[in-house]
Amino acid sequence: MEDVIDYLSRERRGAMFLIEAPSGTGKGTIIKELLKKDDKLKFSVSVTTRPPRSNEVDGVDYHFISDEQYDKYKEEDAFYEYVDSQYGNRYATLRSEVDRFLALGEDVIFDIDWMGARQVKEKAPQDVVTIYMLPPSVKEVRRRLEKRGTDSHEVIEKRMKLIGEKLSHWQEFDYVVVCENPEYASETIMHIIWGERMKRTRQQKGLEHFVKELMEEAESIK
Repeated sequence: MEDVIDYLSRERRGAMFLIEAPSGTGKGTIIKELLKKDDKLKFSVSVTTRPPRSNEVDGVDYHFISDEQYDKYKEEDAFYEYVDSQYGNRYATLRSEVDRFLALGEDVIFDIDWMGARQVKEKAPQDVVTIYMLPPSVKEVRRRLEKRGTDSHEVIEKRMKLIGEKLSHWQEFDYVVVCENPEYASETIMHIIWGERMKRTRQQKGLEHFVKELMEEAESIK
């Protein structure tokens, strides 16, 4: 039985799991937990024109590129999605990196905003699953942003003013998870991922071959 499960796992096409949430909800922490739980999950490393923070590594957290390189990729239609951030920087997802994982039957998890999610869904609707994380309260968002200590007071205030706009798009997403308890939220999202992997459409190639063998075996014993 394990050999069959391994075969179907290898033969299936991967999926894109797009996660959106207001800043301070805990999205980054949840994504790191998901990646630890399952080695079939790969992180979509976005390109960005902003400079790296002190704890960020090029090629791991982001691909840090110039505005000129960003424009070149955009002209070549090399992005699944791109967005000019409200904070003055630009972000995008490279098609080549994501498609490589999907073809190997591996799933790609995205830290993305609703505008980017729309673009990816338009370009690859069969491969996309969208998940929106809600904070337990707006007051808690401010507390988490201040505790994080990575943004200036001005940036935090700007993020807080944008929360209402962010929240207004929650109904565009397939699943909604409230992140009051990070451990519970990560477990819930992991179950969503497991369920989506079992859809017939994601296992079609492997199932066709396996069911054909079952049918032949059934015919042989008549």
